[in-house]
Amino acid sequence: MDARTLTPALRALRLCLHLLMAGLLVLAAVRARSTAGTVLAVVTGAVYAAGAWLPSVRSSQRAAAGWLAVLALAWLALLWATPEALWLAFPLYFLQLHLLPTRWSLPAVALTAGAAILSYVGHGAALNPGVFIGPLLGAAVAVATVLGYQALYRESERRRRLIEELIATRAELAAAERHAGTLAERERLAREIHDTLAQGLSSIQLLLRAAERALPAGSPAAGHIDRARQAAQDNLAEARRFVRALTPPELERGSLAAALERLCEPGAGPRARFSVSGTPVELPTPYEVALLRIAQSALGNTVRHAGASRAEITLSFMDASVTLDVVDDGRGFDPASVRPSSDGGFGLPAMRSRAESLGGTFTVESAPGQGTAVAVSLPLPAGASA
Repeated sequence: MDARTLTPALRALRLCLHLLMAGLLVLAAVRARSTAGTVLAVVTGAVYAAGAWLPSVRSSQRAAAGWLAVLALAWLALLWATPEALWLAFPLYFLQLHLLPTRWSLPAVALTAGAAILSYVGHGAALNPGVFIGPLLGAAVAVATVLGYQALYRESERRRRLIEELIATRAELAAAERHAGTLAERERLAREIHDTLAQGLSSIQLLLRAAERALPAGSPAAGHIDRARQAAQDNLAEARRFVRALTPPELERGSLAAALERLCEPGAGPRARFSVSGTPVELPTPYEVALLRIAQSALGNTVRHAGASRAEITLSFMDASVTLDVVDDGRGFDPASVRPSSDGGFGLPAMRSRAESLGGTFTVESAPGQGTAVAVSLPLPAGASA
């Protein structure tokens, strides 16, 4: 592990390991009965210091394994020279467990414990339970400590990743909500301009035209009325340009029929098919927005809840109305049990509200196991009859 990524607790533990190893080496060197033991203690310390200093030992398992092999050989030589080297087995356990994969570290710890026991017996110590219990208990404590820490570290990393994913998801949700709010406000403004300003200017234009016809030919007031009617016509055209500029992006790339057909492109969910019946006519922007949003919401409900294999969207133009039908072969439901959506989405009540705000009707036909049919019918405005 790179020193730059160590937490303060891990830095303290590593420092304690260095101090423990240095103290035990000094003890072995001081209590060695021969010059060879002192020299081997110094060599073992040099090998350990080299490994602690080399960055490759912390970044490469192969380099770590090679360094541990050289350190183990130096320790075995020191163990042969003095029984005091037995205590070095404890920090070696931690090094092996920390630097080697589990499938290698556990056998290495077992061999180290076995070498410590054989060395103790080989130096003439009397056989007793303590000869075996000491090294084995130290090995068990080291294994439990390191494996327990690794389990806690993995759990901490898992939680950290979950928190990062949660933060990212919340950011995406906030962005989606802002985008949805922007689209909703655009649609509201477009509807308000169409239903109030544009309709009012259109009525003014009709009244001025009627007044112009009622005046005698050549009347001075006729010119003023003509200019007023022209101003009303220009402002009506400007209001309609505002409405078009506030059109949802899905409708900017083509007609309502094209936008509905794009909804049926292959993707996740059931196979969807779009069809048009009757003679298409140009619809006011609020009508197109309402029909598109209702189709999106109905198809979205089909994908999320219906478990359907097929869905059909039909746009029908009739003499005095335009109708949108969305039908699927999913599991169905009881429409009477539906409650208003709590997630801010376009549920059935929201679809019904859109249709009724334009003077239309909204119906849902469904039953458990029998699929669902959603239908909305909007009256065609004057001058838009098929």
